[in-house]
Amino acid sequence: MHVVIVGCGRVGSTLGRELTAAGHTAAVIDRKPEAFSRLGESFTGQKITGIGFDRDVLIEAGIERAGALASVTNGDNSNILIARVAREEFGIQRVVARIYDPKRAEIYERLGIATVATVKWTSERILRRILPELPAVEWTDPSASVVLVEREMPKHLIGQRVTTIETASARVVAVRRLGSAMIPNADTIIQEGDVVYVASEIASLSQFDASLASAPNGKGH
Repeated sequence: MHVVIVGCGRVGSTLGRELTAAGHTAAVIDRKPEAFSRLGESFTGQKITGIGFDRDVLIEAGIERAGALASVTNGDNSNILIARVAREEFGIQRVVARIYDPKRAEIYERLGIATVATVKWTSERILRRILPELPAVEWTDPSASVVLVEREMPKHLIGQRVTTIETASARVVAVRRLGSAMIPNADTIIQEGDVVYVASEIASLSQFDASLASAPNGKGH
């Protein structure tokens, strides 16, 4: 795949190096030519000095044959403008924009532009490392709305179906049993020592954890 990257900061340069190292082609655009020094000598892609939303610059970067574009400059407005040009003028479907303002990120996600809200995502990850009372989280989506958590099954749930612990906003995606993981089905029964991986909306996670601690309600038999 050919990928156009706009912004050659730490994120853009890392993307460029990793993509070319994996056998893809990449073109990195930055308005400051000195920024390309971050790419190092191993980078085999294009280095283009210019403005990322300039149509001619994007064409020079190979946008017409690109399978994806990542806009990771330091400006929200620039990243969104570049993402929209890539999608609307060049028909690129795989477009990702880095956004610092979480509220903006939510708006653009609704418009179909994939965003990475770095401030919200980073703060969420940091909080869960410095506040030990917060439940462990394995993964958080870029908008910090959905998490994947690991939970040991309490003894009072042994014999219940896995679906018993699911809610409208929490789903069991895997069960680890005796060192091996599996995808559960509607008939999977919780056994002693089971650990489940649950995808949950962050806003509902505390409610889900509270339901695990409560007595079983008889569902699932």
